[in-house]
Amino acid sequence: MYAKGISNRDIEDNLKEIYGIEVSPALISKITDKILPQIMEWQSRPLEPVYPIIFLDAIHFKVRQDGRIINKAAYTVLGINLDGFKEVLGIWIGENESASFWLGVLNDLKNRGVQDILIIAKDNLSGFSEAISAVFPQTEIQLCVIHQIRNSLKYVSYKDSKALVTDLKTIYKALTHEEAELNFEKFKEKWGSKYPLVIKSWERNWLELTAYYRYPEEIRRLIYTTNIVEGYHRQLRKICKTKTAYPTDDALRKIIYLATQDISKKWTIPIRDWGKCMSQLVIYFGDRLSSKLQ
Repeated sequence: MYAKGISNRDIEDNLKEIYGIEVSPALISKITDKILPQIMEWQSRPLEPVYPIIFLDAIHFKVRQDGRIINKAAYTVLGINLDGFKEVLGIWIGENESASFWLGVLNDLKNRGVQDILIIAKDNLSGFSEAISAVFPQTEIQLCVIHQIRNSLKYVSYKDSKALVTDLKTIYKALTHEEAELNFEKFKEKWGSKYPLVIKSWERNWLELTAYYRYPEEIRRLIYTTNIVEGYHRQLRKICKTKTAYPTDDALRKIIYLATQDISKKWTIPIRDWGKCMSQLVIYFGDRLSSKLQ
């Protein structure tokens, strides 16, 4: 029941109604605390030496701390392993999503045995790319296009938003990098004078926004957004929506871990077209990948 997101109070009521057993919320908390060593073991388990693709994102929750409720980020690393299966490599809880915290997360992955990551898909947090390059200097970085669009719309009036998004689609849905560049020039001519901040943001992030154009359609579809990890986060929110705030970090850690174990049981088949993706990745990344497949 705890793993399904049912509150301690509701678990207490259900046990009393169904079994006639009276337990306090404090006792339920103590019982569920028994999995904390299991969580620590899972969080520090050895990982594979190479992951073809990894997605980095954070999901936010409210947690009580020092007598007040604050926002905390659960930093999520979701990888696709060599066999094409999704795997949550770990979850780290911190007060704010920051590049320095992500640097610690990436070093943790390295300390647990990850030697190489071919492609990382991420959001556009400032300093994030520098953190990745500091730990995994060979890794290709793809900035999530959907995150970029959301950030762009913060500076756009509602009446222009639909037309602007339609024009952006001609950029990120282009068939080639050259076509994307041409459509971006048209976009700048149309919107540049009205929304210069949007243009500057796309220009500043252009190399990482268009990294996916180096690859064929099967890989592009996987990496141009962080939809895979966001889909996992949507499932977490569905389970955690009954809680307005968690009493401690450990309470949040318990529910995320249990929910993750439940969610990952359904990840029983490889990513779509993974065989085609691997064939292409072996060509693109050569010995970095092929030596691990022998």
